[in-house]
Amino acid sequence: MSAPPCIVLGLETQIGLSLVRELGAAGVRVIGITQDPQAIGLASRYLHEGIVVPEARSPALLAAIRAVGERYGPCKLMAVAEVNLNWLMRERSQLGQVEALLPAPAALATVLDKQATLAAAQAVGIAVPQSIEPLPGDDLAALAARCPLPAVLKWKDPNAVAPLLAKQGLDLLKAEYVYTQDELLAALRRYAPLGAWPLVQEYCAGYGLGQFFYMHEGQALRRFQHRRVAEWPPEGGFSSVCDAVPLSEHRELQAKSIALLRAIGWQGVAMVEYRYDPASGRAVLMEINGRFWGSYPLALYAGAGFALLSYQVAHGVPYAAEPPLNTRLRCRMVATELKRLLRIWLQPDKIIDRSFQRRPWAELLRFLADFLRPNVRYYVWSWRDPQPFLRDLRNLLRRG
Repeated sequence: MSAPPCIVLGLETQIGLSLVRELGAAGVRVIGITQDPQAIGLASRYLHEGIVVPEARSPALLAAIRAVGERYGPCKLMAVAEVNLNWLMRERSQLGQVEALLPAPAALATVLDKQATLAAAQAVGIAVPQSIEPLPGDDLAALAARCPLPAVLKWKDPNAVAPLLAKQGLDLLKAEYVYTQDELLAALRRYAPLGAWPLVQEYCAGYGLGQFFYMHEGQALRRFQHRRVAEWPPEGGFSSVCDAVPLSEHRELQAKSIALLRAIGWQGVAMVEYRYDPASGRAVLMEINGRFWGSYPLALYAGAGFALLSYQVAHGVPYAAEPPLNTRLRCRMVATELKRLLRIWLQPDKIIDRSFQRRPWAELLRFLADFLRPNVRYYVWSWRDPQPFLRDLRNLLRRG
């Protein structure tokens, strides 16, 4: 009997594409479901079947998932986006013969609530940024006077607040930087009609350090870590260029990350993200992403595949111990790098973090030199599977 197939929900980005490639290359029949008929994952040679359901998180999507189970029998589902994880958590009893790979509800709730995450981190000895959460009835002027500056404003649960912001005609800002009490007070007053405010966190210097784990019954069955070399937007966001970091580095921090995930009862894949200051050696927790992460292609190239491990554990079949990793690799997303260069060279006024050091020539030289380095890989491009890149290029030209 052939191995059960696996559903991947979300083929629009390099994350879903990487899951398809990893599972498909291992001989797993991958059934991909996407909203977008032009999704890059649909073009992969490793995809067994692609299904397009335009209505996200809808009865039509539920019906499509159930139909896969009816055709193929019992199978597992991996989701890429947090909004889909939340939706699947609510609808998990309606999936028929399909089982979504999900963490425990209480663990997911903790991860999606930044304040709860920070409290759990402090309990296991992880440094966290000083944070203040404004509440209804607070004197905003008095609160602004005691907040650390400079500060970064972040919503503790962006997915939950997004529809509320939209009703007020306000944009969801992943991070907003303020430098003076007047700037902070103006930002807080903007959200007064909403009756809810983002967390106000101290600004933490350094670069992004991501540690990645697959947790099963309290144990980390697989680990990986990377350093962010470049981000979009430039002052901080997601990795447009990242380097693998040997597991021999940051061992104590890895142990604390595992202790944190164990403490909240996490099962499955997770990214524990820090801001690491090499000058002081201080690592400060930013958040936990309880899902496959944006730079996942780097982990896959380095030999630390997590999707196949997830599939094997879910089916109770033997899995390999931690494999040897190639930690000399760099991975990049060229299209996002081009946007970054445009911002740094031509739109510096749009860089909202005033402490960001613009080095236009150094950025350009690094961008060009990376094309010549043999240890560089790409988020989308693959010699073995070129069609997703060509589709991505075509999509970019259409949008342009």
